[in-house]
Amino acid sequence: MNIAIDGPAGAGKSTIAKLVAKKMGYIYVDTGAMYRAMALYFIRLGVASDDSAKIDELCNKAEISIEYRDGEQVVTLGGENVNGLIRTEEVGNMASATSVNGNVRKKLVELQQQLAAKTDVVMDGRDIGTVVLPNAEVKVYLTASSKVRAERRYKELIAKGMEADIDKIEADIIERDERDMNREISPLRQAEDATFVDSSYMTIEEVADTIMGLVKKYEG
Repeated sequence: MNIAIDGPAGAGKSTIAKLVAKKMGYIYVDTGAMYRAMALYFIRLGVASDDSAKIDELCNKAEISIEYRDGEQVVTLGGENVNGLIRTEEVGNMASATSVNGNVRKKLVELQQQLAAKTDVVMDGRDIGTVVLPNAEVKVYLTASSKVRAERRYKELIAKGMEADIDKIEADIIERDERDMNREISPLRQAEDATFVDSSYMTIEEVADTIMGLVKKYEG
């Protein structure tokens, strides 16, 4: 069973996907974390986000994988656990900019498909239902208003003791949406057979229950 959850930045995809995977006993595959690990790799090498030639040259040398340690998904870069390093705004913006590169996507999509072919998975990202897992049994397009997504991100950063400007966060979200939806390769869009879910005024549990309801409906 493959469950594909797509949607824009800050819609709560990872939180929901993790919860559904836990409740269903499936494996959670955070594709965004893989792109963020690749972005961290480029940042460490001092590669500019618009240097496509350098990105083409270096992406296949990146050693990125997903492991499970004590039930937790660990994203590794060259064998290093980078879970705690890939959630910054800098890495997020680099990931959005470099994920449009065809070679970057090819490398990571192959790994994602290999994982999904082996076991029951919940996978979230921008093009899971349309490109990575087009034959997924259950597809969801999860979104929320830019204002709500900015508020969520703002609270998350403040809770971590970091400084945050909610207006700048919303501006970044809107810019990222525009970039993700209009990129040439695998743009963010709702798959024709995906269920639209607006989480703006739903609790995490309500969204998870909605998705599990779709699974039960599929299973009959």
